Amino acid sequence: MGIKFDTYLVDEVTAVGDQAFKRKSQQIFLERVKNASAILVNHSMGEVRKFCNAAVVLENGKAKYFADLEEAIALHEKTLG
Repeated sequence: MGIKFDTYLVDEVTAVGDQAFKRKSQQIFLERVKNASAILVNHSMGEVRKFCNAAVVLENGKAKYFADLEEAIALHEKTLG
């Protein structure tokens, strides 16, 4: 996070480190996306809810865009079961 970008591509933004590092990572990321876009890959629906306002779900090799985040999460959770 040392360089500011227009768009961040992030995989599991807080998946590594101890609790203090995770908190710091979240705070920095939230500050950065106030003035930038982000594409976030994450398996934690709590973090998806915290960081995202739309989603793309991959299902059977096809990507489907959802403006409604909760609808995307519901489909994702359905496909896991």
